[in-house]
Amino acid sequence: MFQLILEQALNGLQFGLMLFLLAAGLTLVFGIMDCINLAHGSLYMVGAYFVAAATQAADSFWIGLAVGVAGAAILGLLLELALFRRLYQRDHLSQVLATFALILIANETVRAIWGPAALMLNPPEALAGPVEIGDFFYPAYRLLIIAFGIAIAGLLYLLVAKSRVGMWVRAGAANREMTEALGINVRGLFTAVFVFGAALCALAGGLLGPLLAVQVGMGESVLILAFVVIIIGGIGSIRGALVGSLIVGTVDTLGRALLPTLLRATLPADAASTLGPALASILIYLLMAGILFFKPQGLFPARA
Repeated sequence: MFQLILEQALNGLQFGLMLFLLAAGLTLVFGIMDCINLAHGSLYMVGAYFVAAATQAADSFWIGLAVGVAGAAILGLLLELALFRRLYQRDHLSQVLATFALILIANETVRAIWGPAALMLNPPEALAGPVEIGDFFYPAYRLLIIAFGIAIAGLLYLLVAKSRVGMWVRAGAANREMTEALGINVRGLFTAVFVFGAALCALAGGLLGPLLAVQVGMGESVLILAFVVIIIGGIGSIRGALVGSLIVGTVDTLGRALLPTLLRATLPADAASTLGPALASILIYLLMAGILFFKPQGLFPARA
C-alpha cells in the first residue's frame, strides 16, 4: 500500500508540474494582460502535434521537441499580432467568443492536416525503461518530466520575480500608460509574454505526448484544469499557479487511484466501482469551492 501511495504521489507531482506549464502562461495572459484566452488549450494540442510530426520526420524526440516548441512559439506570435492585440481592449465577452472560435478552427485544421486518428509519440529509447527508487521501480521518463517541471518553475520564478523584464511586465500590467511614459515598450512585452506562454504549452504537450494520446480535442479537458489551477492559486500569480498545480495534480491523481479502493472497504463492490470514479472526478472542484470559500481571491493573489 505504501508503494502504491508513493508511486501515485510521484505521478501527481509529474501531472501537477505539467499543469503548471499550462497554467503559468494562462495566468500571465489572464491575470496580467486581462485577456480570457479559451484557445490556450488549443496551443497545447497544436504544440503536441508539432512535436509528434517533427519527431516522426527527424526520428529524434529531442529534435522534435525543440522544433515543436519553436513552431508553437511562432504560431503564438502570429496569433498575438493578428488577433489578440485587437482583443486586449475589448470586453471579456468578445474575448470569450473570439477565442472559442479559435478552438473550433484549431480542431478542424488539425483534423484536416493530420486526420482524425491519434498520432503516436514515443519517449527517447534511453528513458523508456524504469528506474529503481528504494524498493520499487518508477518510469525514467516520468522522472525526466518532473525534472523539466522543476527547472521551468525555477526559471519562471527568477524571470518574473527577480529580473528587470519581470519588473517591466508587472509595471505594465499595473499602469500601462505610466510604464510607456518611462520608455518601456509594453506592447512588445505583452507579445513576448504571449509567445512564451505558447511555447510552454507546446513543451507540456510534447512532454505529455508519450503518456497521453496526441489527438484532436485534447486541449479542452486540460484547459478546464488549468483554469481551476489559476483560480485556486490566484489569478496572475506564478507562485499561486505552481502551488495550485501541485495541489490539483496530487489530489486528482491520488483521488482516482485510492478513492475507489477505500470505498470498497465500506460499500458493496458494484456501488464502490460506480461511485468511486464519479467522486474522484469532482474532487478537485470540491477542493476549489472549499478554498474559494475561505480565500475568494485564491491562495496567493497577485495584487495582495
